[in-house]
Formats: sequence, structure tokens, C-alpha cells
Amino acid sequence: MSKDLIQFLKDLEQNNNKEWFEAHKATFQEHQKTMKTFFAEVADRLRATDDIESHKVFRIYRDVRFSKDKTPYKSWFAGSFKRAEPMLRGGYYLSVQPGHTKVGGGFYGPSPTDLLRIRREFEQNNSEIRAILDNKKFKSLFGELMGEEVKTAPKGFSADHPAIDQIRKKQFYVMRSFTDAEVTQPDFQDKVVETFLTLRPYFDYMSSVLTTNLNGEVIVK
Repeated sequence: MSKDLIQFLKDLEQNNNKEWFEAHKATFQEHQKTMKTFFAEVADRLRATDDIESHKVFRIYRDVRFSKDKTPYKSWFAGSFKRAEPMLRGGYYLSVQPGHTKVGGGFYGPSPTDLLRIRREFEQNNSEIRAILDNKKFKSLFGELMGEEVKTAPKGFSADHPAIDQIRKKQFYVMRSFTDAEVTQPDFQDKVVETFLTLRPYFDYMSSVLTTNLNGEVIVK
């Protein structure tokens, strides 16, 4: 990533209006092309060890219909990499934003069926997921499992369960932060790929959970 790309996003944040954006649209398109190339290259590298069904860079235009914030543009570039469902679960995510670049992934909006299956697995046996999340490298890159959660315990689960910290979650994802200086280094793409590869044990475990029942029998084809 170039310093010019980071500076463009900083300038956009300070001038988030149609007039400024239209005057600098050629610059935006140049940086957007850079991002699309970057995402395509990362997707190709991931395909060496994973089945990536698709990838995309999100639109920079904000949907302001139901938002109090009426600024028309996102001051960041972001996108995702989708694994081949139904057997492979979990999605990779990358967002480049001045001072707030994030690389990671997980499960942002599991269906009610998937959410219940995950919680029942954690209730029955959470030693495997604990081992993955407590792995030294995993923890050094991502820290703790993130996501919205209920205040006490979901219906049908005990608030005193040893795994309640995981069971109460409604989302299950992790993020690694990068500084602007790190983003503009030549090895940033290598670090993005390394970050995604570190997620694989977590994704493989969750995929096994979401494609089987509590008895370990495969339930999807």
C-alpha cells in the first residue's frame, strides 16, 4: 500500500462530501484499482491452501437511508474473502483505514441454527476451542475472541457454565491491528496472508462443528 493511498483516505475523512469526492474521483479510482489488485493477489495466495469461493472489495458509498450519519462515503477500503460453503465456514476480512487498519475474520452473523449449534458445542466440550484461542501465536496476533453477546446467558443455558464467556456470544470473530507505517511496508501483503493462515485452525474447527451434529455425524453434503 502506498502512503498516497493512506493520505487520500485521510483527506476524504476531512472532506467527506460529493463536491470534493467528484473533484478527486480519478485519484479514488486509481487507489480502488490498487485495492482490487491487492485483494486478487491475496485470494490467489490463499487458494494455495484454502478453497476461496470469491472475494470482493466493498463499495465506498455509504447507505445513509437509516443512519444519523449522512456523510456519503466511507473513509476506508474494505473487503472480504468467502470460503466455499457449505463444508468450509468462516470469512476473512480486511479493512484499510488510517490509524485503524484491521485484518481478521470469523462469524459475524451466524444463522439461529448455526448459533445454537456453536453454543451447544461449547456447552458440551470447549477444550478444543480453548486450545485454539489460547495458542501462543493466535493470541499474540488477535488477542481475545470478539463479538456482541447477551448480558447473562442465552435461553436454555446455565449462567454458571464454565464456558459461559463463549456461550453468551452472538458473534465470533478476531481482528489484528496494523499501524499506517506497517500498512505501507513492502511486506504488508505477506503479513495479511500470514494473519489469514493463522485463522485456519479456528475456521477448520468451526467448520467441523457447523457441518456435524453433537454426535459428530455429518449433516451437510
